[in-house]
Amino acid sequence: MTSLLQLISTIIHLYIWVIIIQAVLSWLIAFDVVNTRNRFVYAVADTLYKLTEPVLRPIRRVLPDLGGIDISPVVLILLLVFAQNLMWETYAASFAG
Repeated sequence: MTSLLQLISTIIHLYIWVIIIQAVLSWLIAFDVVNTRNRFVYAVADTLYKLTEPVLRPIRRVLPDLGGIDISPVVLILLLVFAQNLMWETYAASFAG
């Protein structure tokens, strides 16, 4: 059971990094630091968008409009860290009781 929880924890960590990289890349694209006409940049940005957007979209619907500031990645990262901590606490509690 510990191996499965460690695998899930690793996947959560990797997904958090995907969210961070996607957010930074979207800023770089918005400020014209990188150009999406470059095929590699476009492929990376499109892949990251497809990996994160299905999870971020429901969060964006719930959050109030902050005038162009998107805090949904921060909210998602906090939820993932909370879920990860809850998973390990539940696992530890099953052995304590």
